[in-house]
Amino acid sequence: MKKILFIVGSLRKNSFNRQLAQMAERLIDGRAIVEYLDFQDVPMIDQDAEFPVPASVAAVRDKVAAADGLWIFSPEYNHSYPGCLKNLIDWLSRPVAPGDLKTPLAVNGKKVALSGAGGGGATVKCREKLVELLTLPFIRADVMVRPQTGISLGGEAWTTDRLVLSREQEDALKRQTEAFLDCIFSDSQNLCVSEKS
Repeated sequence: MKKILFIVGSLRKNSFNRQLAQMAERLIDGRAIVEYLDFQDVPMIDQDAEFPVPASVAAVRDKVAAADGLWIFSPEYNHSYPGCLKNLIDWLSRPVAPGDLKTPLAVNGKKVALSGAGGGGATVKCREKLVELLTLPFIRADVMVRPQTGISLGGEAWTTDRLVLSREQEDALKRQTEAFLDCIFSDSQNLCVSEKS
């Protein structure tokens, strides 16, 4: 059974992006194992405290390494990704031992899907910047550039704290789910990133 690790870029318990992730989990419907990455205890990156590797950092690296794919659900903060998510990716991009630039990182080659719920821009800027970040030469994640799912939250969501998708948004999430499952179950290398063309 393949394993997909969900990473929610908002730390709020009932965040819209956690709700979106839960919808995606229901669509996966047992065809893959879904786990949620808990990274609240990961400290701010600090080279003075990088080695020995903090236990919380080692734990998230192990979770990422064990997954067949990562699905990131993130809000957009000031036309970019949240600081907590950037901090996590920064830790994943660092060497596993001092000066070791040869040992592969947990995130290298990892298949990644991107979704987000947010304001009027439907997290487009955040997802664009995540693609740019995750495909840097030393991170080298295999990002599924399309399809993605971007949700623009209506006024009702902000008052009820409940994410309700339109039929069009539901269909978009279904298409992304099926595409990412196909990507995860394919043995081809760089299948996801080839969707750029």
